[in-house]
Amino acid sequence: MKVRRNKKQIPSFRKLIKTSKVKLENKLKNKQFKQQSTLKKYRKEQRKLRQAVKDAVSKKPIPLEDPREKQPGKRIEREEEEEEALPLDMMDEDDLQLMKDLGQRPSFLTRDLSSSEPVHAKKRKHERIIDKYEKIPRTLQTAPEKELIHLLPIKDKSGIIPQTREKPVTDSNKDEEDQEAARELEEEIIEDPIRELTVEEHLIERKKKLQEKKMHIAALASAILSDPESNIKKLKELRSMLMEQDPDVAVTVRKLVIVSLMELFKDITPSYKIRPLTQVEKSTKIRKETQKLREFEEGLVSQYKFYLENLEQMVKDWKQRKLKKSNVVSLKAYKGLAEVAVKSLCELLVALPHFNFHNNIIVLIVPLMNDVSKLISEMCCEAVKKLFKQDKLGQASLGVVKVISGFVKGRNYEVRPEMLKTFLCLRIKEVEVKKDTEDINKPKKFMTFKEKRKTLSRMQRKWKKAEEKLERELREAEASESTEKKFKLHTETLNIVFVTYFRILKKAQRSPLLPAVLEGLAKFAHLINVEFFDDLLVVLHTLIESGDLSYQESLHCVQTAFHILSGQGDVLNIDPMKFYTHLYKTLFKLHAGATNEGVEIVLQCLDVMLTKRRKQVSQQRALAFVKRLCTLALHVLPNSSIGILATTRILMHTFPKTDLLLDSESQGSGVFLPELDEPEYCNAQNTALWELYALRRHYHPIVQKLAAHLIAGAPSEGCEALKPELSRRSAVELFEAYSMAEMTFNPPVETSNPKIKGKVLQGDSFLNEDLNQLIKRYSNELTTESPLDFTKCLKTSPY
Repeated sequence: MKVRRNKKQIPSFRKLIKTSKVKLENKLKNKQFKQQSTLKKYRKEQRKLRQAVKDAVSKKPIPLEDPREKQPGKRIEREEEEEEALPLDMMDEDDLQLMKDLGQRPSFLTRDLSSSEPVHAKKRKHERIIDKYEKIPRTLQTAPEKELIHLLPIKDKSGIIPQTREKPVTDSNKDEEDQEAARELEEEIIEDPIRELTVEEHLIERKKKLQEKKMHIAALASAILSDPESNIKKLKELRSMLMEQDPDVAVTVRKLVIVSLMELFKDITPSYKIRPLTQVEKSTKIRKETQKLREFEEGLVSQYKFYLENLEQMVKDWKQRKLKKSNVVSLKAYKGLAEVAVKSLCELLVALPHFNFHNNIIVLIVPLMNDVSKLISEMCCEAVKKLFKQDKLGQASLGVVKVISGFVKGRNYEVRPEMLKTFLCLRIKEVEVKKDTEDINKPKKFMTFKEKRKTLSRMQRKWKKAEEKLERELREAEASESTEKKFKLHTETLNIVFVTYFRILKKAQRSPLLPAVLEGLAKFAHLINVEFFDDLLVVLHTLIESGDLSYQESLHCVQTAFHILSGQGDVLNIDPMKFYTHLYKTLFKLHAGATNEGVEIVLQCLDVMLTKRRKQVSQQRALAFVKRLCTLALHVLPNSSIGILATTRILMHTFPKTDLLLDSESQGSGVFLPELDEPEYCNAQNTALWELYALRRHYHPIVQKLAAHLIAGAPSEGCEALKPELSRRSAVELFEAYSMAEMTFNPPVETSNPKIKGKVLQGDSFLNEDLNQLIKRYSNELTTESPLDFTKCLKTSPY
């Protein structure tokens, strides 16, 4: 027989669905009511517990009297008083007996005699407050009660144990005494004021303080340099002097500390990047020397980080121009501190490109390249240029180019052109064009043992083994970066540069950045992908025809176009005649004034357009350019004339048939049209280079030599041949070598007077005695109305 167990049946899902909404609400209310009642009970118990703790603390037992302290005289007096207070003779025997009976009962001690209730009567539930208070035993306060702080009670097997702690009492008398002493001290200070120093005394005091600080900085720096690993903690002490609080020497000391720390970091920083240690490396046991090195590296990295943060804060303070609470450094001094801080950051950017936080320095320097202050902007741009020039691998250059590109885009191309001109210093000559080129320079593979055994004898195998071992050691000793990695970095860098350039050409054609963009495209045009050539040439021609460009910008457009066509563009079937026409037409815009600097770009354009593309240049075009260049040489500065004549010499060597311009008796068809802008149809073969005869009488000796050399047919040998220092230099090099930017004769004019032999008359030395005599001699003619005979002056002059 099966016994059924009474189990509570679980309601099915269908039954739950049928449950009314009212029933569910009632259940929820009952549940909430139970929770509230439980909470009330808990609060009531806690309240009772706190009350019990307070009662236990407040009720203190009366200390028992020591029987020794009682004197016999007092006891006799008390007995007499009791006898007087309770005369038993006057009481009845019945009353006396009742008192004795009550005294023998235990309830007599606790019972209130004034009440007329029976002994075992129940206590009243509602007792009066005064009666309850009167029942509490009195205690004499021998000492002041200490205030207690109630802590959380402890619960154990026996029950709840209350915990308390005495509150510390502040001695008010002591505070009052301290206040009085402070007041007296203030009164004494007021009574005896400090004597004010004079200006001379103040300067002497400042000089003394500054000398002490300098000695302290020098001592710390010398200790760190002598043993960096042991004295790395002194870096912190030196860095703390960046917060110098003495207002007399605060600015000077901070500047000295900034420069000192910068030089220290440049000297003691290792030539590798320090990475943070992993948990496994920290837990492993190491030698003392390794532990010391680790501590040195950790200390160096942390102090270097804090130092960079301090420099950044100084620059921010100068930018925000907010005076700090300490008020040690004035607002005017912020600029000087910021300049020193920026200079230190620039030095660290160039000197430590391999070390930690280099990217952080880049992020700080790049916005300052566009700063309003010209000094700071130039300082940062020069540092970036220096970094580009010395970066052989390209890792640091890539980081800087990325930040500059993002900054230019973020500012909507409203930045200084100097920022983009820094790209011209990038050391990029080759990039990855195709992946097939990787197969050309495969790494050298060593022969296997089987190959050696088949092809080499025993002695040859021995020598081959030694040779391979030596090659491996040499490779490890070099530790040079692979060419593939270098090409990869250069390719990525150049892609970012071209993206920046093309964005400006597309969106900001009237931006002041356009000359820098065109100059950059002209330099890196041979590295541009062939796919972009057609579109780029169209854009350049459109810019030239628009007329919005300056003369120098249009020259950059021409230069860029021919750089594109001289590289990979040789395979393209593009006629650049419009660029030849534009340059030929605008050559006469050059003169001895503001456009003289454009001669250098013209010389570079002519080299790319005529010399390097000699096969695509016709004879008529070459003759027209030679004739126009000789005419141009008449009205430019001497260094420009030298560069133009050197280019003419190269063209005469490149195109030998141009020598017919030196023959005045030759005849051709048509008449030369110098005003025509088309070099192909101006009939340049019907003219002669008469300008060379005028240049042969030029006051500059080098121009005279080059003109005479060209008149003789530009020979490479003979009396009219040029010296090696002139013939071996390019036209651009000669233009820069004989520059007159310093407003002096270059080369200096040599005097032939034996009295002043060895002296040199330069452009800024017009105070020679002979020249003064010459001026005095003809000063009368200068003041008269009659014209001055300069021929007579020159003939009688000692020069």
